[in-house]
Amino acid sequence: MRRPLDVPLSKQALDVIGEVWDLTPGNGLLLPSIRSSVKPLSENALNSALRRMGYGKDEMTAHGFRSSASTICNEWRLADAEVIEVALAHQDEDDVRRVYNRALYLKERTVLMQRWADLLDEFRQFVI
Repeated sequence: MRRPLDVPLSKQALDVIGEVWDLTPGNGLLLPSIRSSVKPLSENALNSALRRMGYGKDEMTAHGFRSSASTICNEWRLADAEVIEVALAHQDEDDVRRVYNRALYLKERTVLMQRWADLLDEFRQFVI
């Protein structure tokens, strides 16, 4: 939506960033574009990587990870649905509510992100 969104990071995400930070070009971007070190990696770059891994367009897209995360977070009840929607930067469809409710749910989203990372760690045992 091209608007700022503060994203709380899990302990696991902070560990990964700590490991790779020294490999970054020093411009404040963790995942810079291969074409420009001052622009972030694009969604199309991620889609291209998925294609090189053998996933077809009808099987997986970069945006599809957001859909999977939403579904899993809701199915596993990792947080209230409204908190999950805010974490995904979705706007409320109710025009009046959207104007008046500007809650960021930062505390709840922090808990959600840690629960999500912990769940992914649990899932990893079935893949590796």
